[in-house]
Amino acid sequence: MKKKIVIALGHDALGTTLPEQQLATKRAAKAAAEFIARGMEVVITHSNGPQVGMIHTAMAELHRTHPEYTSTPMCVCSAMSQGYIGYDLQNAIRSELVSRGIMKTVSTVLTQITVDPYDEAFYHPTKIIGRVMTEAEAEEEEKKGNHTVKTDKGFRRIVATPEPISIVEIDAIKTLMEAGHVVIAAGGGGIPVLEQGSELKGASAVIEKDTAAGLLASELDCDMLVILTGIEKVELNYGTADAKPLDYMTVSDARRYIEEGQFEEGTMLPKIEAAIRFIGDSAIRKVLITKLDSKGAAPDGVAGTMISK
Repeated sequence: MKKKIVIALGHDALGTTLPEQQLATKRAAKAAAEFIARGMEVVITHSNGPQVGMIHTAMAELHRTHPEYTSTPMCVCSAMSQGYIGYDLQNAIRSELVSRGIMKTVSTVLTQITVDPYDEAFYHPTKIIGRVMTEAEAEEEEKKGNHTVKTDKGFRRIVATPEPISIVEIDAIKTLMEAGHVVIAAGGGGIPVLEQGSELKGASAVIEKDTAAGLLASELDCDMLVILTGIEKVELNYGTADAKPLDYMTVSDARRYIEEGQFEEGTMLPKIEAAIRFIGDSAIRKVLITKLDSKGAAPDGVAGTMISK
């Protein structure tokens, strides 16, 4: 059987503006093509922080200057970001594969992920998004039921980051993967939705992209999760003179380092937690964390930090 992997692309793989994204996706495509060229079945997921922030800011500004256009919910902004990132990414991967003589269809699946309406995160939103607002504008947002926080530049909106429960389109992703497609799915952590009877309602939230990547890899029963980020290896004592890069780490090592407070929230900690969840008790599953442009972004994993049971 072919090996199945999920590749999670971080911010560095996508850039922040449209021109940057078009260049960055070409580099990401080369990394993905290394795995595909080895005959592996590949599903790709990606971040969307700068992109969804840009969309949310633009749509909020449109509503502010043209009130006849209704405000755009966060879930719709997330869907927009999945579409336009997927568009650039699938074309870049297709071009890279064709240049190598590999003929495969690359498909983007607009992905929704269910969350629990009673998740504690909804009571304590922390994720900052969107444009800088005045105090008066922030008060208007609060009246709508949204949450804001004061920053050094002004007021910003904050949303919850609930835990993902299940991937709504997982059967479609599996079917495409089994048919030999390269699939792009769960971009930006997926669109968080609440199940209300037979309907799915978009939640005012974002899902941590690394957590969603781990769930995607688990539900696809993958052999490996590759997290491409801004550093070549996971480091202990990161940012200090005593920094120690790690070539390898067991799940028990990872748990101990978390207890020691080695990994920063919002950066490396979600990646390590996703690795622990994905590997679980499996003696087969592995996670590689490395930099996009390093030699580790390849099947043989000659650089980067490998995590296993």
